[in-house]
Amino acid sequence: MNKIYIVISTIFLVNVLIVKSISAEVIHQERSLYRNILVEDQDDLRCLKFNVKTNKTNQSCLYKSAPQKLVFNYTKLLFSGLLLVDDPKSILIIGLGGGTMSNTLQQIYPETTITNVEIDPAVIKVARQYFGFFENQRVSSVVQDGRIFIKRAVIKKQQYDWIILDAFNGDYIPEHLLTKEFLQEAKSILTPNGILSANTFSVSKLYAHESATYKEVFGDFYNVRNYKNSNRIILTAKGELPSAEVIALRAKKLHDRLIPFSVNLSKISKQMTSTRIDQDWPEKTKLLTDQFSPANLLNN
Repeated sequence: MNKIYIVISTIFLVNVLIVKSISAEVIHQERSLYRNILVEDQDDLRCLKFNVKTNKTNQSCLYKSAPQKLVFNYTKLLFSGLLLVDDPKSILIIGLGGGTMSNTLQQIYPETTITNVEIDPAVIKVARQYFGFFENQRVSSVVQDGRIFIKRAVIKKQQYDWIILDAFNGDYIPEHLLTKEFLQEAKSILTPNGILSANTFSVSKLYAHESATYKEVFGDFYNVRNYKNSNRIILTAKGELPSAEVIALRAKKLHDRLIPFSVNLSKISKQMTSTRIDQDWPEKTKLLTDQFSPANLLNN
């Protein structure tokens, strides 16, 4: 039975990197079934953008001269998952973007099985052509809604060491990937020591609802945040969360391996707070469910 790290990829929720479109060159543009897709170059920076309504949001960026070096803070924070899991053998990423997480994890763990799930085939095509997203015998992409993929994984009794939730529709995380029922499905396909990372917002009217829902399903979790921007990573596990001492040892062990990607796990570990110590939402906050998930209304 394959283990798969499920990485919940909320596609680059809030990217504090702002590229002035007036000086950027559009090198690719198309309308997919789901959104307007643009690829823009500005000096050494190449960015994948989604146009949704009147907003243009960065989904993924890379330095053309140094594609290995990570650009966005939230992408770096997602690597906090490695502080909770040892040598993952299988990873599931929901939401592809430019394929940054997949490419980086494959370089760090070349023997790991990585499955990328992306609803929009145009995004996969653009990631391959303009952002160096690569696939091989261990790295694959599946065109499918993330929830459907996980439902089918439950039926097939597949299991994953790390699930990364990083899906983003241009406005927010898709509603059906926020609910208690969905998180229960995701938890059920984690290995006994498996973990789940979710890329989400620290400033949103959904903050308390998301937090309460994750705690209901997983128990206490870590918030991973850089207070200079509005991203937060929810980091949780199927089993017990490791102690601060174990986290510090893992950060030290992985330091040299991750520095080439501009990821400092020792620094990131200091940005982690446990809800066991700091629960910053009201006790009676309403949970997000398949019947109650007003993401678009609450995020206004």
